[in-house]
Formats: sequence, C-alpha cells, structure tokens
Amino acid sequence: MGSSPISRSNFFFLVYQDQVADMKSHPRQKILRGGVIALVSYLGLFLLGGCRAQAPDSERYPPIDWPSRPPADCPFKPSEDIVGVTFTGRHREYVHADCWFPSWASDGNMYSPFSDGTVEIVLPDGSREQLWTLGQEGADANCGYGKIVGDDPLNLTVIGLGVLPTPTGPYEARYPSGSLVHEGIWYYGSHPEGPGGLGPLVGFRVSRDLGKTWTDGPNDPTAPLFAARSLDDEGQPTGIPVRIGEPFFVDFGRNMEHSPDGKAYLVAHGTTARDPDPLARRAHWNMGDEAYLLRVTPSPETINDASEYEFFAGHDEDGQPIWTVERAAMKPLIEWKGRVGPTSITYNPYLERYLFCVTDGSANHGAYDTYILESPNITGPWKLAVYMEHFGEEGYFVNIPSKFIGEDGRTAWLCYAANFSVGMPNPPPLESNPPGSRYGMNLQEIRLRAKD
Repeated sequence: MGSSPISRSNFFFLVYQDQVADMKSHPRQKILRGGVIALVSYLGLFLLGGCRAQAPDSERYPPIDWPSRPPADCPFKPSEDIVGVTFTGRHREYVHADCWFPSWASDGNMYSPFSDGTVEIVLPDGSREQLWTLGQEGADANCGYGKIVGDDPLNLTVIGLGVLPTPTGPYEARYPSGSLVHEGIWYYGSHPEGPGGLGPLVGFRVSRDLGKTWTDGPNDPTAPLFAARSLDDEGQPTGIPVRIGEPFFVDFGRNMEHSPDGKAYLVAHGTTARDPDPLARRAHWNMGDEAYLLRVTPSPETINDASEYEFFAGHDEDGQPIWTVERAAMKPLIEWKGRVGPTSITYNPYLERYLFCVTDGSANHGAYDTYILESPNITGPWKLAVYMEHFGEEGYFVNIPSKFIGEDGRTAWLCYAANFSVGMPNPPPLESNPPGSRYGMNLQEIRLRAKD
C-alpha cells in the first residue's frame, strides 16, 4: 500500500508540479512533498467502485496447484497436515481500496477498516456517493471503516460507513492496523509510517454502536500505546526498533467464539535488529525480521491500557508457552530475517489448526511472496504449508476470513489486496496472478491439500 491513491490502481493518475518524492528514502510515499496534487478519476472508477464488483471481476479460471518453493534458508519444517494450496478458480473482487481486515461480528456481518481509495457509502436519504480515504502525511489524513454483508463470498455487499481522522504527527502517513468487533464493540487500531520505516502502534479508537460514533483513545503518534517513538519531534528516526507496529487481531471466528481463554490475541511483525545506520534494519510496513504475539481481555477500559497486556516470551523447558507482562521480555513467535512482513492468524475449528499468513514484501515495489504456516497451537511450533512466490503478483495484507471456512476445514478463502505499484510512475511489470488479483478487496477460494 502507499500513501497516495496513485499507488492504487490503473484508475488513478496524478497531475503534479515540482518533483516526485524520493522513492528510495520514502518507500511508501508516492506523493509530491510541497507540490500541488490533483487526483483525477476515470468515469470507469465510479462504475466499478460501487458496492458490488462487476461481472469481469468474477470470471472463473481453471484450478491451480500453487507450487511451493521456499528459499533455501527457510526456517520452518514442512507440514504433514497441509501439504499445499489449490486455487479453485472461484474468485471475486470488490471496491478500490486496501487494508481489509474483516472481523466477524455477532450480528453476522463482517466489519473492516480500509484506506487509500474509494468505497461507496449510503447516505441517510438513500442516495449513494464515493467515500474517499487517504493516509498521507499531515492533519488531513483519514482512514475508512465499512461493513461487509452477505454469506456468499461471490455475492457480498461492501458498504462504507465513514472515515476517521488520522493525523500523522511527525510521520509521513498513518494507516489502519488491528480491528476487532467483540460483543458489539468495535476496536480500531492505527499505526504511523516513515520516514524510513514502520512506526509503533498508536492505540485504538472504540465504537459501542458499530461505527455510528467513536471515542478516541488517549494515545497519538507522539505518545504511542507501547513502544518508544521511532521518530523525534523533528521527524528524524531515533533508531529504536519497532516490534509492535502493525498488529492484527487473531481471527477466532464469530464474536471470537473460539478464543481459548476469552482473550483477544494480536500478531505483529517488526524487528529487534539495531544498526549504526538507523534506517538500515528498520521494519517497514511490508517487511521485517520477526513476528510477535500479545493478548488482552478486550474492553473499552483495557484496550488502551498497556498494563493489561501479556506478551509471548517463548517456551519453558517442557515446551509450554511463557506469558509475561514485561514487554522487554517479549520474544519472537517466528523469525526469518527480511521475510516477515504483514501477518495474520486465523483459527480453523474444523482442522483444529491455526493458519498463519505472512507476506514477504522485501521487493518493496515489485512482486511479493506469501507463505502460510500451520500449527495446532497459537504459540507454535509452526510448520510450512505453502510458500507462494510472486503471489498477486504483489499481494499483501493476506488473511483468511473465518466466516468463509468450509465445514470440511479444507475449503477457505484468501482475502488480500494486490498490485498497488501498478499506479506508480514507471511501474514495475506485474501480472494478475492468480487471475483477478488487483488493487481492492480480493477473495480467492482455496483448498488446503492433505497428504495423499
């Protein structure tokens, strides 16, 4: 994802003055600093950006057994329970925005943030208009939130509900992260980015009425919930590694029904590496070295109280997980230098397995890899189910909505965004792979293959 809609799809283009920002120094910033930006849309954007995807976004393709080709330094043993993934050819694409992290609420709907693009909103008088969101630098940045209605992944209605202001402070951008609806209360997290890397989780806004009204948390980018700031007041990197920057809530099913202890768990990617050059080993929104696990009993009173959280701190000599209230004692859930980007975990109750999706976005602007791990325990050990080179080809924010897991446990749907770089100046060559992958909310049906 990027900090301007020009990174989003072929439907956006940029009219600007002055010079384009340095892409290498500001990897997610594609907008002009100090210039004049005008975003212009084709008529087709408004035709395709409504509540439902159009027919061309759902044409079926022949099944694909995605080859698993992990790099030689892969630290995970191969799974004996899930030995690969088959794409059935059934897919559907919705809207033109990213950051889709669906949470299955007790009312049967899914609720999600979104950013950098358009989603149709229904006004009180019944009319409709496009809701624009943009996580770019400054006081005018905002992020959206919406509702996903329906039980058939091929026939959903995606409705924008509104936007939340997300001022960036000294950072270049601010985007959604962990989002959870539990007992009718919506918790909506955000994190800042740049210059030079991922910033720490800010904290959570809270809605007690499914998005009609919101209460701000006590934190902001200059005073985040957990970690020390990664930027100083002048916007310069402090060199402090970020471990909890872009967390996502573990998907335990409808209203967290399969949580093992009633707690909400979050998984986040980051790094502990330090380097004389503070930009050299910083985590970025799309890459890092480790993933971390934390948990809290969710409530409006606890969600923004750092003292209420516990952090995974490894295993004892008997292989049992260790939990601590001391964040400094937190240990990685998984490690793979440079290959742990955005993460998500979903519990599959039919297989009694946790499915851990990880993006390796080290290419930055180009093809990404995605791998899926599995374990009967949320604390691992984790085994490799599939390593998918060039998934998307630039797929990211990959997750498995628990609502769409089949009763056989082997059928599921991947939710992800893809190919934001297509809209950049001098875009890299990117294909839609598997077919249907584009900038937006993509759903692809998969089969988790068992050993013959």
